[in-house]
Amino acid sequence: MLDLCIRNGEVINGQCTDAMRMDVGVKDGRIVALGDLEGIPAQKEIDAAGKVVCPGFLDMHRHADAAIFRPNYGDCDLYQGITSIGNGNCGLSIAPQFGENMAATAAYLHPVTGDFEGIPTESLKAYHAALKAHPMPVNAMMLAGGGTIRATAAGFQKVRLEDEDFVKIHRLLEGMLADGAGGVSLGLGYAPECFYTTDELIRALEPLRNTHTVLSVHTREEAMRLLPSVDEMITVAKALHVPLQISHLKASGRINWHHLASEALSHIERAREDGLDAGCDVYAYTAGSTQLMHILPPEFLKGGTKAITARLNDPCKRTELLDRLKNGRDFDNYSYLVGWDKIFLSSIRNSEDAAYVGKSVAEAAGDGDPAIFALDLLARNECEITMIDFITCEDDIATILKSPLSYVISDATFPTSGKLHPRVYGAFSTVIEEYVNKRHALTLPEAIKKMSFCPAERYGLTKKGRIAVGADADILVFDPDRVHVNATYDDPQRPSDGMDWVLVNGQAAIENGVRTGACAGTVLEGTK
Repeated sequence: MLDLCIRNGEVINGQCTDAMRMDVGVKDGRIVALGDLEGIPAQKEIDAAGKVVCPGFLDMHRHADAAIFRPNYGDCDLYQGITSIGNGNCGLSIAPQFGENMAATAAYLHPVTGDFEGIPTESLKAYHAALKAHPMPVNAMMLAGGGTIRATAAGFQKVRLEDEDFVKIHRLLEGMLADGAGGVSLGLGYAPECFYTTDELIRALEPLRNTHTVLSVHTREEAMRLLPSVDEMITVAKALHVPLQISHLKASGRINWHHLASEALSHIERAREDGLDAGCDVYAYTAGSTQLMHILPPEFLKGGTKAITARLNDPCKRTELLDRLKNGRDFDNYSYLVGWDKIFLSSIRNSEDAAYVGKSVAEAAGDGDPAIFALDLLARNECEITMIDFITCEDDIATILKSPLSYVISDATFPTSGKLHPRVYGAFSTVIEEYVNKRHALTLPEAIKKMSFCPAERYGLTKKGRIAVGADADILVFDPDRVHVNATYDDPQRPSDGMDWVLVNGQAAIENGVRTGACAGTVLEGTK
């Protein structure tokens, strides 16, 4: 007898085939039968007539390392059909942290991951043990964050590393992989990884050489220097013979719209023609979300948040910095690329500045100079501020979505206070509602493939992202015409509509549109 039979649904199996009417039989958390299952008894049945049945979605670029431990976590994932997540992206995994550099590393991570007090971070083994002991509404994988590894090994002060630093980095990286990291992430736009030269980066990643470990990279720059930044990572991946994933591909700034993203795709395609296993991912929003300190040039990020704060309060450095912000074109200068009116404050550490949350820097500055206001605010809050910055355009998003090189992510961050980005609750629903139903940039099978099979295939999750006999029963049942995003920039913590059933490893996490409280998620570990 089956545990569950989903009958009469239009099955889209995740591999971009046409929908096929068939039944899906589930037992012991796996799909065990497909086809006409009439007459085969089941303990529970779902009538999916007129509905799509497809694999659960995988969001392999999320920053929920700490958030997954919070009470009632799951609405943001499950109501948009996400059944598996990947954390530790952009080089910012919360493990491994220990030793003399731990306080500085934690302060740097906090605006992205939120509070993680009480969560073991000294190793991925300890983190995984805690996660396995915690009820999990979704499956979760962790990447080894290259930024956290470098910060733990050598801190934020050093620009050039010594031999002993590379030995420590190698040991930490090898430990993360041995403990089950699903891949390695880099954040070359962030400290301390922004200090690597290309050759140093290759040296730091030497333990990956000739492996199948995916290298997922927030490139050094994403605006005028996007192409050389993509080419740099192609060089690194070719040197090491490892798969390359360009994270959240975009062309920031109006001056770069409508041409630079397609040029970057061409560079990745040429690398594939040369034999490199390379691809990219994209989120379906015109606004990004990161720490406000990343309006600063890379050379100002040395030393961690306390050193940056001291630099902001130094009159000479302040004068130099203001000039760089007003005239700098040699870095991702968001004040120039999009303007202070397109940079919104989303979380602020100090309660006395909380009134600025939700306002643009230009609005918050009033009649004052927005650059001076932003630097004062950063200094007053020791850089613990996040921003939502409107940096790209819908046409570029559609171009990247349509490319066979791409799959879908959210890049959701989880600060403990302030306003979340609406993509936390709406990224995957937006693809269906906006880019399938309205813009017709993708067909529904194409979109489902980019949200299920493609990310699963990229990370070697052979039991995820597909409707197939033997696959894990992570399954969605929904009417695509009813999918609707409720999260907005003003009110971002509103779950999406449209998911009738969401199964995680065969258990109903959402039943008839309502969350059940089931926590059947598992830890997804990489191959040791």
